[in-house]
Parts: sequence; C-alpha cells; structure tokens
Amino acid sequence: MAEQLWKGRFSKAVDSRVNDFNSSIRFDQRMIAQDMRGSGVHAAMLAKQGIISEKDCEDILNGLASIADDLAAGRLEIDPNAEDVHTFVEQTLTARIGDAGKRLHTGRSRNDQVALDIRLTLRDYSHTLQAYIVELIKVICKKAGENTTAVMPGYTHLQRAQPITFGHALMAYASMLLRDLQRFEDATARMDAQCPLGSGALAGTTYPLDRQFTAEKLGFAAPCANSLDGVSDRDFCIELANAISICMMHLSRLSEEIILWCSWEFKFIELDDAFTTGSSIMPQKKNPDVTELIRGKTGRVYGDLNTLLVMMKGIPLAYNKDMQEDKEAIFDAVDTLELCLKTVTPMLDTMKTLPANMRRAAAKGFINATDCADYLTKKGMPFRDAYKLTGCMVSDCIAKDKTLEELTLDEFKGYSALFENDIYDAIDLVKCCEGRTSYGGPSEASVNNQIALANAQLDAWEEKNA
Repeated sequence: MAEQLWKGRFSKAVDSRVNDFNSSIRFDQRMIAQDMRGSGVHAAMLAKQGIISEKDCEDILNGLASIADDLAAGRLEIDPNAEDVHTFVEQTLTARIGDAGKRLHTGRSRNDQVALDIRLTLRDYSHTLQAYIVELIKVICKKAGENTTAVMPGYTHLQRAQPITFGHALMAYASMLLRDLQRFEDATARMDAQCPLGSGALAGTTYPLDRQFTAEKLGFAAPCANSLDGVSDRDFCIELANAISICMMHLSRLSEEIILWCSWEFKFIELDDAFTTGSSIMPQKKNPDVTELIRGKTGRVYGDLNTLLVMMKGIPLAYNKDMQEDKEAIFDAVDTLELCLKTVTPMLDTMKTLPANMRRAAAKGFINATDCADYLTKKGMPFRDAYKLTGCMVSDCIAKDKTLEELTLDEFKGYSALFENDIYDAIDLVKCCEGRTSYGGPSEASVNNQIALANAQLDAWEEKNA
C-alpha cells in the first residue's frame, strides 16, 4: 500500500490485512473530480487569507489541473494501493510540485474533506438522475397523448372496476414521477444548504479560514453551522437514497403493470423485440426481463437505504469509520436507478399499444355498473337503493350470460320505471369515460389537461437547469 498520511504516530507497520480492510480507494475514486475541485477552492481560500503564499496556491492549482488532464488522457492511473482518493490526490500532487502540495491540507481534515466530496458528487448525480426522470416523463406523456381514447378496464384489487383510458393510466405514473422529481430537487436543495469544509476533524481550526468564501465558490448557500454536525452528517445521503427508493418503487409498480399488460391474459401492449428476451427451451416465449429486473432491483435499492439508516443509528459524535460504508450503499442506489431509467425509457417509447384488446377487455366485467347506478340516482332514486338494484341486475346478467348493454329496454324497465332509452348512452363505455369530466379523471379533455400540466412542469425544470 502507498504510504499513509497518518503514519507519524505509529512505530509499527499496519498489517496488510488491515490495509486491505481499511482501504476505500476502489469505490471512493469516483469522487476524484469533486475532491480536486474542493482542494482547488480550499487552496484559493488559504491564499486569500494569507495562510499559504500565492505562489504555493498557483502551484497547487496548476498541479491539480495537470493531474486532471493526465487522468482524462489516460496518462495517469489511480493507484489501487492508495488508502483513499484523498491520499492519492495529495501524494500525487506533492510528487509533482513538492512542498506546496504538503501545504494543501492546512486547516483541513479528511473528515470535512470527504463530507464535502460526497456532497459534491451526489449533487452531480442528483442532477443526472433528475434529467433521466424528465426524459421518462416526456415519453409517458407522449404515449398518453396517443391513447386518450383507448378505453380499458380500470382495476381495484386487480378486479375490473370502472372504465378508464390507457392514457389516463399512464398519466398516473407521470404524476408519481413528477413527485419523484420534486423529491430529488428538495433533497439536493438541503444538500446544497451547508458546506462542511472548514469543520476540520470535528472542532474547526485555529486558522483564520473564510468559510463563507469556500461555501460560495463551491455552490453552497452557507457554511455548516456546527463543525461536529458538519463532519458527521449523512442525512443528505439518506434523503437521496430515500428519493431513489421511492422512485424505484414507482418504476417497480409500472413494471408490474407492464408485465401484466403484455401477458397473453391481458395483451394490452406488446414490447419491442429489442427489449425482451427468450427461453432456452420454449421457442414461443417473449419475456419482459427488463421489467422483472427493475422489480427485483427495487429490493436491492431498499437494502441500500436500510444500510445507511442502520449504519447511522448508533454513531456518537463526530466522525466514525462506520461512515465509510455510506459510499458503496449510496453509489449502488444511484447506479441502479440510473440503469433502470436509461433502460425503461426507450422500452416504453418503442412499446406498441393494442387498444382493440383493451376495448374487448373493458366490455367484460360490468365495469359500467357504477354508471348504471349513477343514472338511477340522477333520475331521483337514492344512491344506496340504486346501488343495490344495480347489484341485483349484475347478478341476473351473470346468470343469463349477458352484459348490461344487452338488456332490452323492457328488461331495464322490469327493474325500474326510471329507465329510459338514454340508459344505453349512460352505460356506453366511451361515454362513461367522457362523462367523467371531474378534475384528474379519464375523459379525453381531462387527460389532455394532465399532459399539459406535466409538460409545463418539465419545461420549468428544463428552464431552471439550462
């Protein structure tokens, strides 16, 4: 292993097994750009405050830039034997610029350094995930707009309940994902509220740091108010993991719908061949593996959130090594959601809808029974009486293997004199949907309004993040 930054206190080399156990370079190296960004601002602040010379600051900034260039060009590789990314950067910098590199860590601990690095990294990841969510919502809105009149059964308890449209069903998921977008924005806003750099190991420092300068240069609203909290806070990781978990839950619910919809039992949609797989023994199979994996990966992300919660629940102030476990959990959650979003969006975009099959399914199951009861209620019958009478009618129709629409007017009148010829319009499935003009309902106008509202929110997000 490369030389540790902290070896001065010790008279014996650390056991190689402890080095391997303690090392975090394999997963924290992905924060190297953010680590160097924080180091550059820290150096500029030190020079501004007269803590290091302008020449040392210039050498540090040039050295950091050369490291970044060499990494990007493949001329430099991260040492897998380094203890962590902070050690690698400092030792590489010092090897290039000499003593100026040793002055970079003045007034700073790895405790506040890593707290900064992970905030900066998760800020970037949050923005990336938000952009992928926006693209998914756009595709959902487009598909919904193409299916505002595709009548299908709406379900409760997975039993056919009332008529809706496929566009209405899709916009339910757009609503969920719009809330997810807000959760990511909220979590990121709190992440950006306070900058931990300058908190030191736990008790600040005797150097005259300008923490406001550091915070502003790094895009934070202010320095963190308490140095103990600054180095030991991982709420922002948990909040982001929570937002990711809820988003994965929504993707899992959508995936379950797609699995049902593309089965032969439903056959409301057909997935493109490019987003399905086959069987090694059953030649007819076309499996929705993408959606099944999303459903499975949701449990994995829940595990990441639980890891963070359990890790933090018993830690006293301030920093403890347990907190090194935060990165693998939150990075896995981020990577998993990103992979799912990047896959589900084109899968939905290429999905073929089969409205004729939806309409055939809607014709069964008496999903217009509520409309029949509402018809009687509007004619003056108390709703509960209308409900009971319609239930009897449904029971009789089942016994006679008929639908409500197949009853003659005389048969309708046999149940109640309130029935007139307009009952057939009242229970027509298309008109049932179109009659539901209440805000948020399945009528074509209502779904188009939902799409317009969603697109307005997406436009606002894009304008803010342009």
